[in-house]
Order: sequence, then C-alpha cells, then structure tokens
Amino acid sequence: MPDTIIDVLITEEMDAPGIQQLTKDHRTVRDGTLWKDNAKLRAAIAGTRTIMIRNQTRLTGELLAAAPHLVGVGRVGVGLDNIDMTAASKLGVVVVSPVGANAVSVAELALGLLLALARKIPMADRSTKAGGWDRRGCNGLELDGKTLAICGFGRIGQLVAARARAFGLRLVVFDPFVKAESSLLRAHGATLGSRLEEALRDADFVTVHCPLTPETRHLFNAPAFAAMKPGAFFINTARGGIVDEAALIGALRAGQLGGAALDVREVEPPAAWGELEQFDNVILTPHIAAHTREAQTRTIEAVAADVDRLLRGEAAVSFVNFARPRR
Repeated sequence: MPDTIIDVLITEEMDAPGIQQLTKDHRTVRDGTLWKDNAKLRAAIAGTRTIMIRNQTRLTGELLAAAPHLVGVGRVGVGLDNIDMTAASKLGVVVVSPVGANAVSVAELALGLLLALARKIPMADRSTKAGGWDRRGCNGLELDGKTLAICGFGRIGQLVAARARAFGLRLVVFDPFVKAESSLLRAHGATLGSRLEEALRDADFVTVHCPLTPETRHLFNAPAFAAMKPGAFFINTARGGIVDEAALIGALRAGQLGGAALDVREVEPPAAWGELEQFDNVILTPHIAAHTREAQTRTIEAVAADVDRLLRGEAAVSFVNFARPRR
C-alpha cells in the first residue's frame, strides 16, 4: 500500500486552468506517459482517490479493483470503451464524462473531411506543392443534392445533420434507438433507414457517429461496404473498432468506395505504416476530432470541476453512472 494517498492522478497529456487549479488545491501527480506502462499505472492507481484519463489509458476491471481508495474517474473526451463501466459501477466509482463538450468540434471535422474527399483537397495540395497543376485530376463533386447517411444520431450526429443541410445534402439516418416517427428526424429533414444496408444503399457519403460497443464492433465490415453505393465515400470520426480495416482496404482496392477519411483506427497509433497509407483517395488524421482549443478547454474544465467536487464530498455534474461514490 502506498505511504501517501494522492488526490488526483493524471495519466495522459492535458493542460488547462482547471488542471492547474486542481494541482494547487489537491495532491496531484501528472505523468503523461503512465498509460504506456501497466505495471507503473497499477502501482500509482493503488494510492489515488481520483484519476483523469483520455482515450489511451485502459481502466480494466483488474486495475480498478487494485484501487481501494478510488472514488472517481474523469474521462476527458467522449467514448467509454477504454473503461470497464460494469466494474466501476460495481465498485462504487463515479465515472465522469462531459459527453457534449466536444461535439461541435467532432461534427465540424466530419464535415471538413467530407468536403476534403468530395473536392480532393489533399490530392490537389500534394500535386501543387510538387510542382503540378493537375486541374483535371482533381475534378471533384458538389455536395448539393447528394445523400449523406449518418450512422448514429446522438449529439454529434445531429450537429452533423444541421450543418450538412446547409450544403444541400439529403439526409438518411441509421440508429437503432431512433424511431421513424421521431421529432428529431422531422427537425432535421431526415429519413430513417430501418436497417444499416437500407441507409447505405443510396448514400453518396457515409459518416459514423456511434459509440464502440460489442454490437457496433466491426459494424462496417465486408457486407456493409458491399451494400454501399459504388463510388461512395466513407468517413469515421467515432471509434476505430467500428470498422473492419481489412474489409475497408478490400473495398478501396476493388474500387467499391470512392475514398475514405479516418480520424480513428483499430490500433492507435497504428503499429506500422500499412496499406491504408498508400491510397491517394484516403485521408488519415491522428484522432484530432476533439482537438480544438475550445473543445479541449470545455472538456478538461468540466472534468476537473467534477473531480474537485468529488474530492470535496459533493455530487458530480457530468456523471455517467451515479453522482456520488458508493464505496
């Protein structure tokens, strides 16, 4: 057992005024590389009351069970697939995640990637910088009148829809939790695909905004890509595990897809430079959807404020399971 119990353990790189205030008010340890070493993480978490993480720290049931003093987990960002939520709740640990804090930034990147694919912006940039002037090779598509399939119609999916309508895109939604008579669909002028294949069939662009769960893992596999309209473009700013990358490569190689843009990967960072990196019609970014100054500040400040509340014996605001620790 550690000689000194710390109040806040921060295992990944993050900074904002809220972090600085936590450091002043509570015993805080910051080690942005701790997520890489499971043994060191296990030793550190054994003596902490709260922990702040991003998406790279994996809090397994085993790790959580090794933290007898832990009352709260602050998840900076969206997605809870790196936390064993069942174990956390069973142990009485509050999990905090301000899920809407970075939604605008993610939605804006999805639209940016959509535009970049449609107008071949990265290809035009590379060609021009290399001394070319390939206007014909960079002939793109207008968005007006095209169809966008939005897979997952939560906060981010709805923000994407609102912005996509301004470009004149027709919208079709796939989300098992949305009903055909939903007022959300009417508000966004969208129709519902009752099955994934139905939503994909006529879409010129497909964008993914659902969480990674056992049900959505490899949701986009070979049959899903085969169901897409030939030449359609695929965009994923959600979670890498939703996509079977081998199937995606196969669809790109066969010409079934017109291109793809991935902000997330099955393994992050990828273990090695691979086939996806070789396609001219594929855009790859390093999980930056939420990395804007505004989103980072909002998210970190919200998590830091809730961590402070928990340490002071108060109820959390942006909790996922329950507001106060139950241990």
